[in-house]
Amino acid sequence: MTASNRGVVVLVHGLWMNGFAMLPLARRLERCGFQVKRHGYKSVSRGLHENARGLATACENVQRSSNARLHLVGHSLGGVLIMTMLEEHPEIQVHRVVLIGTPYAGSAAAHGLRQFGWSRGALGHTIEDWLRRPREPVPPGLELGVIAGTLSFGLGRLFVHLPGANDGVVLLSETRVPGATESIELSISHSAMLVSPAVARATCTFLKSGSFKT
Repeated sequence: MTASNRGVVVLVHGLWMNGFAMLPLARRLERCGFQVKRHGYKSVSRGLHENARGLATACENVQRSSNARLHLVGHSLGGVLIMTMLEEHPEIQVHRVVLIGTPYAGSAAAHGLRQFGWSRGALGHTIEDWLRRPREPVPPGLELGVIAGTLSFGLGRLFVHLPGANDGVVLLSETRVPGATESIELSISHSAMLVSPAVARATCTFLKSGSFKT
């Protein structure tokens, strides 16, 4: 099956990252048979709505240049941005979405960091906007898979207490998305998800079939 038949995947990075961070996952998804685009945005200096418009524009450009199905994959804050874009721009037709370590239900780490004066500017506008708004529902007909990490190793643990299972930054409970098609847990830390072969395999499987089950 050709990449155009598999579909086009747009990858969306997380906080403090850029499109380069998604390169290892992009390469593995390309080998899986997908055409892949990496979307960059300013997670600190721009707000959630402005970044959602930017992602919608990128998706429109992909759809204008290809008749293939559009899939979206977001790591961490990138998943938050995807869910916001789907809610605010329903004209964008997306087939499948995978959220990787995304703090959909909230962020204890972000709330904890906010008590330090230096962190307010560092966290940026996008996550602050997300923490203040209602959670976006899963659009009708969308197939959505959630990958959560359970290896507690990461920046979040250096500054705040993370109660319960977590990936070092995001609590397992924070990744839960009501209405998601499926979810899986992997013993991987938050940042390691970006380079994990297991995460790439799970993502590829879901994008091809709408299920994590092989």
